[in-house]
This record gives sequence, C-alpha cells and structure tokens, in this order.
Amino acid sequence: MTAIKIMAVAPSPRGKSRPFFLEVFCRTLIIVCMVVSIVLSSIAVCDGQWLLTERRMFGLWFFCENSGGAPSNCTRNIGEEGSQLLENGLSLCRFVVSLAVVSAIFGLELLVLSQVSEGQPSQKRWHLGTWLVLLAAGLAAAGVLTFVFLLWDDATPLGLTLTFWCQFTATFLFFLNGMAAWHIQNMAYVLPSCGDVGKP
Repeated sequence: MTAIKIMAVAPSPRGKSRPFFLEVFCRTLIIVCMVVSIVLSSIAVCDGQWLLTERRMFGLWFFCENSGGAPSNCTRNIGEEGSQLLENGLSLCRFVVSLAVVSAIFGLELLVLSQVSEGQPSQKRWHLGTWLVLLAAGLAAAGVLTFVFLLWDDATPLGLTLTFWCQFTATFLFFLNGMAAWHIQNMAYVLPSCGDVGKP
C-alpha cells in the first residue's frame, strides 16, 4: 500500500517540461539583437545625413550644399527654396526617431533586469520592456516614413545614404525583437514551468 502511495505522488517521468535552455537562449538572443539595433539606430540618428542629391544633402540636423562631391556650407535653415512644411516635418522626424532610441534603451534595460529577477516582478519587467521595444519600432517607422514622404521627389535608392539604411534595418529589428519577446512572454504563461511538472 505504501509503495502504491509513493508511485502516485512521484512525478511522472513522461511529463513534458518547458525547454529551459531554449527559452534562455531565445531571451539572450533577443537582448543581443536589441543591443545591435540600438547601436545602428544611434549611429543613424547622430549622423543624420540620410539623403544625398546632386545639389544638396538633406539630413535630420543640417542641410548642406553638395559641391565637388563633398557636403559644405551646412546650415539648419533649408533656404528660400524649401517650404515651411519640409522644415517642420524634418524637425518632427528627428524628434520621433530620437524618442524611438530612448524608448528602445529603456526597453532593453527592462529586458535585462527581468533576467536577474524571478517570479512576478521578472514577468512584469519583461512585459513592459516588450511594449517599449514595440513602441520604439512604431516611432522609428514613423520617422523613416515621414522622411521619405517629405523628400519623395528627391529620394532614390542610390541617393539614400548608408546611415538611412542603418535606421531602416534598426526599425525592422525593433519590430522583430518586440514581436519575439511578446510571443515568448505568452508562451511562458501557457507552458508549465519545470518545477510544476508532476504536481497535483
């Protein structure tokens, strides 16, 4: 009778547990990709030279004359040829992409802090960090689309600089990392933890 009782209480060896190593690996990979995304976006925003045409260089911070293949006479004033809408639009664009970098940095910090804590606080930090990363993706995408829309007549794939494509890549990575982090969080709620397997 005692042997039967012990067998009933003992955890079933056939029970499926959450692949702990795979989950830790995925979370670590998301954090590493977030670091790369923030570096790319920071470089793109700080440089700001996103479009180079035959006559001018259009950037987030300065507008320069393109003489002899090298930008010169840089100024914040777009000049008489430009419209007030373009100036205001680019001001909004640099504000949005800068805010996206800030949101991504805070999101990354919360994702990292969630890995050094346990239980409910860890889940809350990961959840909030995920939404901050998705917010960064939305803000970065809005900034890129605004820039292309304002300079649609001059924007060409060859005219857009490497820093612009760095920002485009960072925006894409923000979105992918945010969605991956969100799905991992949902899976954590559905799947049982390793310590819960076999418990009544």
